[in-house]
Amino acid sequence: MAELDLFDRIQLGEDSTLELKCVDVTGRRVKSPDRRDVADELAAMANGRGGTVVLGVDDVSKEVIGIPLDHLDIVEGWAREICNDSVNPALDADIRKFTLDASAGQSVPVIRIDVARSLFVHKSPGGYFRGIGSSRREMSPEFLARQFQERSYSRLIRFDETIVPGTARSDLHFELTRRFASADPMDDTLRKLRIVASDSDGTEGLTVAGVLLCTANPQTWLPHACVQAVSYAGERTDTDDQTDVRDILGPLDKQVSEALHFVKRSMLVRATKTNALSERPQFSERAVFEALVNAVAHRDYSLPGSRIRLHLFADRLELHVPGSLANTMTPDSLHLRQSSRNELVVSLLARCPAPTGLDRSHLMDRRGDGVPIIRTDCKRLSGYLPEYSLLDESELRLVIKAAG
Repeated sequence: MAELDLFDRIQLGEDSTLELKCVDVTGRRVKSPDRRDVADELAAMANGRGGTVVLGVDDVSKEVIGIPLDHLDIVEGWAREICNDSVNPALDADIRKFTLDASAGQSVPVIRIDVARSLFVHKSPGGYFRGIGSSRREMSPEFLARQFQERSYSRLIRFDETIVPGTARSDLHFELTRRFASADPMDDTLRKLRIVASDSDGTEGLTVAGVLLCTANPQTWLPHACVQAVSYAGERTDTDDQTDVRDILGPLDKQVSEALHFVKRSMLVRATKTNALSERPQFSERAVFEALVNAVAHRDYSLPGSRIRLHLFADRLELHVPGSLANTMTPDSLHLRQSSRNELVVSLLARCPAPTGLDRSHLMDRRGDGVPIIRTDCKRLSGYLPEYSLLDESELRLVIKAAG
């Protein structure tokens, strides 16, 4: 929506994609509008087709009143807090300051909040809402269930095949996409591979899997799809003992390579003496590689705000992977059974070349040998099997003991 269009739309009044609010600031606090009311409006837009809230415009008279300059930062922070703290999951809204012409002819500052249609169903303080015309309605249980299904929460449609709002073929990275299809961005193979798809309205976009593996910066749309890596000098989580910290971004195969490099750079290599002097690393490179591949392949990408966490300690490596286990698998059966939450992600990873130096041609092995390899290599190096556990039914933790 261009800014000139916005002024014209304000004159037409509110609808399901436009909300107008006057702002009253007393001291350093926003007295009105009501925080809960704004949260409900923003969530309703995200649950629908998206929309815009303009702060500094009277919704009845449609008069552009503006916000005093010395209050702009206060109101902007207040709006950001609502998006982050009053809506669950948090909203990724575009909050901007700009000016509109008031009735007296002068330009006055306002704040504009743009919300795109979300991948997720958002709950606000009043419940689950959607916009109907210029009003909002709480979703009925039947409509809410349908919304969850459309956004793949029900898993009837896999989440990695869901279209990411705001994406287009033009977002595809030439070299990354060429691993799976021809260099032509209009190649119909992209649809057959489900890298590109259309929603129920016929709007074309990239799927979650397409964004994760065929765009240079997937975090533009999926900011939680990354690895947070930290190494510690000691055996406990202590910021004073941190020796390296890094957020590992980019396509999934790049995340695996860079996370593996982080481990290799951070872990200790001890000299041992048997018949001849040899080096013994803390962790098996092959086991760490398999664990990282499994993490990016099988994590639950529908959980916003949850990131893969890689922690290295003096005595162990911990990998925390968002999401419960798929189907009826348990931590004890991981090495015996095979199941995948993200079939499309797995199929694309199986086409990506593995980093050099590993006994593997491609990143993903569809035979499901990852966990058995981790168990065998860990037992051989340290004498201990890896430990898998499920935390609060929402996160899988892997602990690999360091070699002594």
